[in-house]
Amino acid sequence: MQQPSFQNQLGASIEILTGLNQHAALIEQIAARVRDTILQGHLLLTCGNGGSATDAQHLAEELVGRYRGNRRALPAVSLASDVSAITCIANDFGYDAIFARQLQGLSKPGDVLVCFSTSGNSPNIIAALHAAREHGVFSIALLGKDGGIARTLADLALVVAANDSARIQEAHLQVLHYICEVIEQAVIAEPGSAH
Repeated sequence: MQQPSFQNQLGASIEILTGLNQHAALIEQIAARVRDTILQGHLLLTCGNGGSATDAQHLAEELVGRYRGNRRALPAVSLASDVSAITCIANDFGYDAIFARQLQGLSKPGDVLVCFSTSGNSPNIIAALHAAREHGVFSIALLGKDGGIARTLADLALVVAANDSARIQEAHLQVLHYICEVIEQAVIAEPGSAH
């Protein structure tokens, strides 16, 4: 096994991030869909497991709080954040239902779900995407590897073609920050908005 080197890791990260260029049109489409959903007064829901749960939380908190500038709070909820809901649902319905059950209770048609998954095969992500379809919620999946099952279930799917979860999550972070930037610029530009 090769000794780790920061330069090797940095090189791998740069290669993956540069590769996002080929998905620029899709990333613009994803950001625009989330922006338009929020500007129309609908809710953004996010979910993910492990490191992807922190990405889901990160996207939601940047919108409820702020990304760069002061502006109105935006409607976003991370389904990976409420420990009491997650443990209740896992205990009573099984771990696969932890996101789908919350989505069933919180979402309305016209809302948008953003799932983060490095494999695209997590059963609770698959269940959330099925629930989104059943409830009229537009679904976006930020994925890795070959996209897994989630790739075929999401309305829009970005697949970071890498096998290393850390590199995939770095790419997802880049995309979620871009989504925040697009939304925040649109909200700050609203008539009567505080800058």
